[in-house]
Amino acid sequence: MGSITALDEKTARKFYLDDPEDLHPGEDVIFILNLHGGGSVGAWQRLYFPAIDFRDRYRLVVATPSAATKEPARRWVAEADDDHLRNIVELVFQKYGAEHIRSFWLAGHSQGGMTSNRLLQTDEFFKKRVDGWLSLSGGRIGPIELPASFFAGRRPPPPAPGGANAPRPGTAAMPDCDISVIFTCGEHEMVRLPETSPWAEKYSAGPRVRQPDIVDEQAGQIHDGSREGRSTPAWGLQPRPGTAQVYVYPGARDGRVIADVVRIDKGHTEGLEPHVTEELIRLMVSAPGGKARPLGA
Repeated sequence: MGSITALDEKTARKFYLDDPEDLHPGEDVIFILNLHGGGSVGAWQRLYFPAIDFRDRYRLVVATPSAATKEPARRWVAEADDDHLRNIVELVFQKYGAEHIRSFWLAGHSQGGMTSNRLLQTDEFFKKRVDGWLSLSGGRIGPIELPASFFAGRRPPPPAPGGANAPRPGTAAMPDCDISVIFTCGEHEMVRLPETSPWAEKYSAGPRVRQPDIVDEQAGQIHDGSREGRSTPAWGLQPRPGTAQVYVYPGARDGRVIADVVRIDKGHTEGLEPHVTEELIRLMVSAPGGKARPLGA
């Protein structure tokens, strides 16, 4: 057990698969499918959202693939990637046992978050199995306004299929499924965080409550080195220590976890610091699960 490069034999594509070093057969686990953003790869994503650093403490299985489409930039495309993502889920369910997947989360940064949102809208395979979605600057249900500097010098990603209801930067669509939702982003990549949440309203949750801030004295592990010396605070600068504000919407029906986490003085691409990473994982672990179904269901 530990970290391996796994193979999706149906597509001959490899991906990272990490699990606890001391995992016992038949042990219950939390499964996270961790999707990188546009222009990135799985190796970068493992450091941007380093859930693997907490795999032993929280009994995590983390699968981190790379998108197939490379031009004009690497990004997730339904026709090229959705079968591969389903195959990864099937492989994990078979390897660990669907009955031992305590909960299954989609986590995605930027276009990976938009892709997670699209799958939860359009793909019955994922809608039936996913227990939660962690949007890592990948759109919020109840949109956020992006600052004018966000796309300075860069092209916005192409719109996802689905017209006006399609996921797009800052804005996620309302999926027709029952899941917990956690949104996190940097302070500088939005104009302001809304005080309400349509997803919280759906589950009759109470008004948001601010939790104690998360203080990190250690920097994240990665940033966008391709824009060294010419990036903006909105896009992201060098990794550095920081503070995160945590807001939860309590009392949601069925115990769903609904939360917003804002990383102060951060942008879109600074890797997550260890304490805020662990807080996000704690929120995920505290959410209800149990939607994992036998293959073919």
